[in-house]
Amino acid sequence: MTVTRTSTSQQPTLRHLEQLMAQLLDGVILLDPTGIILSANAAALAMHGVTTMEELGTSAEDYARRFTLWTRDHHRLKHRDYPLFKVLAGESIPDMVVEVAPAGEDEARWMHQVRDVTMDVDGGEPDYLAVVLSDVSGQYDAEARFSAMFRANPAPAIIVRQHDMRVAAANPGFVSLTGFMPEQLVGRSLFGLDLLGCLPDRAAVRRQMEAGEVVPQTDAELLVADGSRRLVLFAGQPIDVTDEDVLLLTFADLQPRREAEQSLAASERHLQAVFEMAPVAMAITRDGNHRIVSVNAAFRELSGYDDAAALDHTADELGLWDDAEQCAATERKVAEQGSVRACEACLVSRSKVPVDCLISAETINVHGSPCVLWVYQDVTERRRSDAELGAAIDEVLKDASWLSRSILDRLATLRKPAPHPAPVELSPREREILDLICNDLDDAAIADRLSISRNTVRNHVARIYAKIGTSRRSGAVVWGRERGMGSKRD
Repeated sequence: MTVTRTSTSQQPTLRHLEQLMAQLLDGVILLDPTGIILSANAAALAMHGVTTMEELGTSAEDYARRFTLWTRDHHRLKHRDYPLFKVLAGESIPDMVVEVAPAGEDEARWMHQVRDVTMDVDGGEPDYLAVVLSDVSGQYDAEARFSAMFRANPAPAIIVRQHDMRVAAANPGFVSLTGFMPEQLVGRSLFGLDLLGCLPDRAAVRRQMEAGEVVPQTDAELLVADGSRRLVLFAGQPIDVTDEDVLLLTFADLQPRREAEQSLAASERHLQAVFEMAPVAMAITRDGNHRIVSVNAAFRELSGYDDAAALDHTADELGLWDDAEQCAATERKVAEQGSVRACEACLVSRSKVPVDCLISAETINVHGSPCVLWVYQDVTERRRSDAELGAAIDEVLKDASWLSRSILDRLATLRKPAPHPAPVELSPREREILDLICNDLDDAAIADRLSISRNTVRNHVARIYAKIGTSRRSGAVVWGRERGMGSKRD
């Protein structure tokens, strides 16, 4: 600032300057050209933690002995680089920033932004020199805290200047995520680098950033150093802790989730292929209501129900099980225990043909939903073979009274010798039915004798077979007679 004097009576006095300085919020230190500190206002004293001119210093040299100054990066200044000495040397210091502390201390207490003012009243040599101080400690403390948090934050983030969309900083999390070194990013255009690809509306996102608006969470494909891209969720937030308008962009890495989803989808495709190609009939039902959601080719062949007829129906609605009560009991057992194994049951095909099956079930997850996988193993032919063998043995007995019945019974089991079984406990009803089996009664005769349904007899017989470890009637006869059951014993 230069003041030109036109009349001696108009010359400002030191008293006038001090009155002006007292009204300022900024600190002002007034010097004469010889380096003597003529005056300092209250704001300047407060910015140095003193209350009197004597504590501030009587001259530039005295001030330098009382206070230590550093650059904003905390590099200690030599005395000749102090703002007071620069002003005395005729150097301009527009907006110089220094850290300040009392002499002998190593940590800065204040941060000052300094500028110079030169005053003369006659257009010649300066009459007064002034250093104007602004306390920016709060601003720089906030910047330092933000910078520390930005670097320490594990979430990938970058800072972008609003006016030109160039990257100002990248934290270690972003460097680790992308593989870019900071020097490959800083100063480069965000959109020139094409860091953000596959934006749903690229132009709208750019307008929001350039206007300093909040960018809501958005999916994008983030460029990485090897040229590939990673799926991320990013958001933008304007911040005001720096000297210029900037935006903080933060990123969440969604690539692991994408890869897991892709891997899961591939696994499900493979399982679907195995499911469809399996030679054993299988169906998948929803857990809870047991409605069919998928069947394989073997099921369609076994049951006669195609997809249109089977899907979204229950086994009960289709009449798939010969014994509806057994079906309901098995479904309850799956709900309680999570699985069943080798349950003997009779299914009824769409054409009303009975099919003897061993049924197993297991609770599984399909596309994140709980379901039940049912496996139906057709054992009709095996049962028929067992029945035919038993009938052949009975036929032989009619004409070969010379051969012991117990020997023939043992011959019937030679195809599949059984190891010594563990102790078996049969219920009273099961022992009663096995005793009648050993007396050569068929299912119908047993049902009449005991006044129960034929299906109930078959269920008891299936449980007896499972307990004693056989799959045919002749084996049950041998097992029972060896234990004293039946009246027709050798």
